[in-house]
Amino acid sequence: MTSLHAEILGRARTAAEFAAVIAMLDTDFNDALHCRAELTQAEDRAVFGDGDLGAARAALDDCNDQIGLLEKIIVAAGKCRAEAARNEARADIAALGDEIKAKAATLGERWRSARRLVELLRQELFEADALARTIATANGLFDAAGVAELKINLITTRRAAMAGPRAAAPARLSRPALQADRLLVSFLTPGGVLDPRPALGAPVDGVKSKFIPATTSFGERG
Repeated sequence: MTSLHAEILGRARTAAEFAAVIAMLDTDFNDALHCRAELTQAEDRAVFGDGDLGAARAALDDCNDQIGLLEKIIVAAGKCRAEAARNEARADIAALGDEIKAKAATLGERWRSARRLVELLRQELFEADALARTIATANGLFDAAGVAELKINLITTRRAAMAGPRAAAPARLSRPALQADRLLVSFLTPGGVLDPRPALGAPVDGVKSKFIPATTSFGERG
């Protein structure tokens, strides 16, 4: 291991930094293995008189020592990388916990806002219903007085007031939220909870249906 590797290993703190050092150490390790193979061949030649046997064995011993040292350092660096990865994972979880805690506080604010709006909607519905009942009573008096032209069409009034663009629901919506959204939209939709469909044969906006209800049940017919 060179002094550069030792310096980098000493500065390494993150799993990625340790991985980079290990990659460099692996390169040195592979080079040392290649060098050992060459030194082994040199030792074999020296045994048969081709070269200095003592020098060849000393160089081979140094190479083996370097390989052993590199192996230990790589193992130690691997443990450091694993520990750094665990610490980073714990830090990520802690950061996620803080983020979720903040989102939970925002969620509480959203639900409180939704509650205020629902209560406001109820109050508006109560007042609208009281006005509608008053107008319905007046419509009856206008009919009795023969001045039907003074009557107010409650359905037309409500539908005109409820008309307008609506926000599109998100593509991903939970089942409870989807059901709640459909219920809220039904307040604005013809045929919804505030706009029950008229009985068969009943006039709609002054036009009487051609359907004639049966005066006898199906069971009484021959």
